[in-house]
Amino acid sequence: MNAYRVRRIKQVASSPLKEKFIRMKNWFKANSAHLIVIAIFIVLVFFYFTPVWQGKTLAQSDVVQAQAAQKELFDYKAKDGNAPLWTNSMFGGMPTYQIWQENENNIGTYFLRAVKFAFPSPMDTVLFYLLGAYFLLSVLRIKPWLAAVGAIAIAFTSYNFIYIEAGHITRANAIAFIPPVIGAVIMCYRGSRLWGPVLLALFLSLEIRVNHLQTTYYLLMALMVYVIFVLVDAIKQKQLKGFFIASARQVIAVIIALMVNASILLPTWEYSKLSTRGHANITKVDNNNAKEKGLDKEYAYEWSQGIGETMTFVIPNAYGGSTGGQLNEKSHVAKLLMERAGASEVQAGQFAEGMPTYWGDKRFTSGPWYFGAGVFFLFVLGLVIVKDRFKWWILATTILALLLSFGKNFTLVSDIFFDYFPMYNKFRAVESILVLVSITVPIMAIMTVNELLTRAKEIPNLEKKVLYTFVGVGGICLLIGLMPDLFLNFRNAEHNNLIATFEHNIGDKAFATELANQLVLDRKDLASKDAYRSFVIILLTFGLIWLFLKKKLNESMLLGILLVVFLFDLWGVDKRFLNDKSFMEKGATAQQVFQQREVDQLILMDKDPSYRVLDLTTDPFSDARPSYFHKSLGGYHAAKLMRFQEILENQFNGALNEDVLDMFNVRYLITTDPQSQSQRIVRRSTAAGNAWFVDKVTFVKSNAEEMQAISSFDPHKEAFVNQQYQNEIKAKTSNASTSGEIKLTSYHPDKMQYEYTAANDALAVFSEVFYDKGWKAYVDGKETPILRADYILRALQLPAGTHKVEFVFDPESHKFGNLLTLISSIVLVLGIGAAIYFSFRGSKKETAV
Repeated sequence: MNAYRVRRIKQVASSPLKEKFIRMKNWFKANSAHLIVIAIFIVLVFFYFTPVWQGKTLAQSDVVQAQAAQKELFDYKAKDGNAPLWTNSMFGGMPTYQIWQENENNIGTYFLRAVKFAFPSPMDTVLFYLLGAYFLLSVLRIKPWLAAVGAIAIAFTSYNFIYIEAGHITRANAIAFIPPVIGAVIMCYRGSRLWGPVLLALFLSLEIRVNHLQTTYYLLMALMVYVIFVLVDAIKQKQLKGFFIASARQVIAVIIALMVNASILLPTWEYSKLSTRGHANITKVDNNNAKEKGLDKEYAYEWSQGIGETMTFVIPNAYGGSTGGQLNEKSHVAKLLMERAGASEVQAGQFAEGMPTYWGDKRFTSGPWYFGAGVFFLFVLGLVIVKDRFKWWILATTILALLLSFGKNFTLVSDIFFDYFPMYNKFRAVESILVLVSITVPIMAIMTVNELLTRAKEIPNLEKKVLYTFVGVGGICLLIGLMPDLFLNFRNAEHNNLIATFEHNIGDKAFATELANQLVLDRKDLASKDAYRSFVIILLTFGLIWLFLKKKLNESMLLGILLVVFLFDLWGVDKRFLNDKSFMEKGATAQQVFQQREVDQLILMDKDPSYRVLDLTTDPFSDARPSYFHKSLGGYHAAKLMRFQEILENQFNGALNEDVLDMFNVRYLITTDPQSQSQRIVRRSTAAGNAWFVDKVTFVKSNAEEMQAISSFDPHKEAFVNQQYQNEIKAKTSNASTSGEIKLTSYHPDKMQYEYTAANDALAVFSEVFYDKGWKAYVDGKETPILRADYILRALQLPAGTHKVEFVFDPESHKFGNLLTLISSIVLVLGIGAAIYFSFRGSKKETAV
């Protein structure tokens, strides 16, 4: 019996089960540091976002806008099971795939859902920040604990959290996937033939899937710079064959990533050509007599980084932080109000909180671009001591992004890119390219520490370089703390206008001037306090490096304390903008923001299937909230249809064109009584309805002539049609407006049905936005060409008699994109499976050996 047991033990010991156990044990041993780092990241995310696992949610302004814009499509999704592809709740109508899209065939959708299930938003986004940065630094062969420090430095950069607080979640997620995409590209050029391309396809597909093309565009710019550096190096090393083979693998990976997102890219590309990001229909001319394409330059440059504002990279409140919310009852402004105006401490504090502490050139800002004082100190030191070739890509990318972020403040570079670089003029808020700098600066800082850990003895005059860098960077912070007026002005070009505003509200010019002066003192205090704070952080960082060089600290202590210093620094600044007060109970946002007003309730008593509302109690064309309850003529979106934008510029600029409101079937206006400030409804009896026949068709030669024609006309009786449709219209005159009748019988955003009776062939105009990339019309089931009338509306040439008309929105780009997405997602999954299989087989061979 004993001998039998011994034999069985030997058999088990030599069985495949033991081999699997050994492989698993070896894997955990080899990756234990990575697993611990990931666990630390998860703990950090949970601690930062304690309100989330307490059941609360962020009250984000852009999320509120999105919820309003998406209300109609989600109502129909709940009813039908599928989300409609068109909505009439904003701007008279637009595709919903510019607002929200399911992308059920995209493998990335399921990956993102799985992460979000375990880590609700915005925890998932910050975890993506951390893991993506950690992956890149690991690819750069940075040790795990130093890579963890670097990941925290990258992830906790101020604007990463400001974007989350503002509700720019798609942009934040796109930023999070920048580092892993760069890491995968580096892997490819370092010879990874399987995992490099596979991970590039995966990470790039996720980058595109989160659907913030501006951020993806900036990523591609950075990669272009990197590829140029790699190419130059390959030429020097005479390794062009390897370069082109690695590049070819990446091209395949990029194609797969693009095709995985075809359901997003194809409809978006199609829509963009007809949106404000595309060509103008009425030619605009800039100051150089050049026709404008894409966004208006002044609009694109509106949020440009001030050259002096780069000071915030190291001193967060150098320019006053965010526009408001920085002051309290202890401020100079509050004290003045209590002393001179008799305000209570609470009243003075509330007034001070709304004061514009930000004094840069932007109209307003949510906060500064802060990269960490200690991080910036190490970045500058790295410019002096780092020898790795990757340093030059970092430096080139940083300089390029910085120059482009200046926009209108340094047009020499910006204008070249805006005028000549493909697609660059499609994007606004050029300062957002600083997301690249928020990644490159920490990377250089971590490479600096890595140099100190690996080759400190080889760096000549190292201690002097460290000391001089500390004196330079730390000295500037100390001087600003001591003498802020020496470096900063604390007044911008709008200072006199600010005094005038105070005077208008207060009625006392002297007091208004004094109030502005006290605000300047508060701005000085904010800058000075943060300058001292940054100096202390730099001093601590310098001290740690100095003690390490003097062998008073070992590597583990250095990295552990650096992690704490960086986290303390960045966490503290991030909490100024995204903190527990930013959260509220789930459902509270909708209850507070979307609470029905009496005017909404009265309008909703009108049960007609479709009519439009224009809410003038807010900025109607920059606010989507009215769309939560109504089919609004207004709304909020960064890329309206160009034709609608041109209507705004030409027909609603300064005053509302009543004839245009009629043709859009605006039945109700919501206004504010100037005396009582109460909200009231104006019912417009002249609204043209859902559809109508016209007596007269007038052909015009150009878009400009068509726009001019609708400036004053009777839409009930006359339609202006571009001569390109002349052959589709049988008669220019009829009496159909009085003898014919047409009405909407069934409404669905994607499918509208009408019935009509007409004695003769006639032209019917519909109060629906013309969009020929998906809308089809049928008369008694037979397809009929859709014409454009009155610059932006749909029209049909209809035969005499009694018939049914149906509009259906079914864009080919969406169907074809979904098919490509499904096929490519399968290919990507197979590629990941193949990479895992071959890696497993390779490790199995190593174990056997």
